[in-house]
Amino acid sequence: MRISARTQYALTAMLVLAEADGPVHAEAVAVSQEIPRRFCDNILLQLRRAGLIHSQRGPEGGYWLARPAGEIALADVIRITEGIEPIGRPLPKAAAPLAQIWAELRAHEDRLLSAITLADILDVPSARL
Repeated sequence: MRISARTQYALTAMLVLAEADGPVHAEAVAVSQEIPRRFCDNILLQLRRAGLIHSQRGPEGGYWLARPAGEIALADVIRITEGIEPIGRPLPKAAAPLAQIWAELRAHEDRLLSAITLADILDVPSARL
């Protein structure tokens, strides 16, 4: 599985929001995580449109999670930023059994990433990362 820079930034931004006590301005997310501002704005907009975060304009505004961090899985964010991988073309003859292996691998990845929430990541001590 390849994880794009967009997805890494999206996950990072979601973790910033998960550990915040209130709304966080996009500028604060971008600066604290070294995400290019325009890229950060686009990612936050994508996450908001998908319903993972809420936003409010103004000095008291910002972005915050739409659900508790324990209810947002890594897979939720990855599906939004990466999309769902289409099923590849059928494999010819001797390679045909590989299709089942690739399907099982995708299912395993999905189960694993669906089982890990933002709250789980925040609970991991920094020394173990």
